[in-house]
Amino acid sequence: MSRIQTVFDQLKQQGRKALIPFITAGDPNPQLTVPLMHALVEGGADLIELGVPFSDPMADGPTIQRASERALAHKVRLRDVLEMVAEFRKSDTNTPVVLMGYGNPIEAMGWDKFSERCAEVGVDGVLTVDFPPEESSEAFSQLTKHQLDPIFLLAPTSAQERVEAVVKAARGFIYYVSLRGVTGAANLDLVDVAGKVAAIRGQTSLPVGVGFGVRDAATAKAVAAIADAVVVGSRTVQEIENSGEQNAVANVKKLIAELRAAIDS
Repeated sequence: MSRIQTVFDQLKQQGRKALIPFITAGDPNPQLTVPLMHALVEGGADLIELGVPFSDPMADGPTIQRASERALAHKVRLRDVLEMVAEFRKSDTNTPVVLMGYGNPIEAMGWDKFSERCAEVGVDGVLTVDFPPEESSEAFSQLTKHQLDPIFLLAPTSAQERVEAVVKAARGFIYYVSLRGVTGAANLDLVDVAGKVAAIRGQTSLPVGVGFGVRDAATAKAVAAIADAVVVGSRTVQEIENSGEQNAVANVKKLIAELRAAIDS
């Protein structure tokens, strides 16, 4: 059983929902990534979504784009991100880590070598924004070969054919993009999200996480009422950006603790 499934099973038994914060590896500098990952867990994160910095992140809004720019200015590459996970695993063997990014860096490394290295360092899942399931069978066969969970996105605009393809290919959990647009956008329609999440659940037993519009504790609590997991990306990255390097770890831990309390309330 994968770490991701284990965590979701435990939370279900406890009647609780997962909190999945996102940070970009290497932001604000490479030395802070592992301490930030531990701070996320100490604050109450159940899974960590670790972004691989990329120069043209099509799904990410300005906040996460700036985080990628800061990381790339430090010359953080995919190999460095994997080493960060290896360092994190020296003292945390339980918290699942999902890499989120784009296909180009993985293609450059090669899916076979990438998947093998992910398994070695303790990555649990991979979400590649620009690799839909219809075009990814060979690539994601390498992930499943190494017991890694391919994570896929569904959106408000996803046709039934895409939903069926994702349900068939996905492992771990399904990530539902709660709104049309990029990360950090506003105007979250919770009624619409609830309907879409219910429809997805009718076709799969996998947990469904919701992200792209969770910006505060109240929204996190509302999303937790209708989904199995709350994904928080731009808000976490914004906290890092606004804190400065000296305060980033403490402030991020405080933010996650506030979101955790709201979700559990």
